[in-house]
Amino acid sequence: MKKLLLTSTGFANENIINQFNKLIDKPISQIKILFVPTAARSQEELKYVEESKKELFEIGIFKTNLRIINLDKPVLFEDVKDFDMIYVCGGNTFYLLKKIRESGFDKVIKKFVALGKLYFGVSAGSILVCPNIEIAKPFDENDINLTDLTGLNLVDFVISPHYCLEDKSIIDDFKKKYNVIPLTDNQALLILGDKIKLIE
Repeated sequence: MKKLLLTSTGFANENIINQFNKLIDKPISQIKILFVPTAARSQEELKYVEESKKELFEIGIFKTNLRIINLDKPVLFEDVKDFDMIYVCGGNTFYLLKKIRESGFDKVIKKFVALGKLYFGVSAGSILVCPNIEIAKPFDENDINLTDLTGLNLVDFVISPHYCLEDKSIIDDFKKKYNVIPLTDNQALLILGDKIKLIE
């Protein structure tokens, strides 16, 4: 069964943490995580990557059970099959998609999810699994001139992370084309099979 936990900012509240704890059937101290910080390029984005790691350690993940992968070389399923979760950080959505394709990690993620293992997305990492990443255009600079904006298509809707009222008109325009689910920084979306649940 497909398992995805899509967020704007990671473990923003206790309800998200509690839901995470229910998703993997082993003690938290034994959970092995493949951690992907690739989307983060600026100093500010890299700061959030460090915060994400800190959050994972604070909820009980062992440092020895977290492996960082930067997608600077090809990734095979054999490299990730023993992990319980793939955690994809935020940053520039266009750059993330480009690196995921170049490394073959897109196919690895799809196989990983098909086996019922957990995918955890933060911001760009959440947009990535949608049918396309066009919704990132108003918020991320496409400085690599990526033209194919097709996402991993693991869900049939589009996530808009960091939603606030100032973005309403932008998101309303996208809603004319796509089924958009906006997420505030304090919300997450749980996908279990074909069921969707908003966590606040």
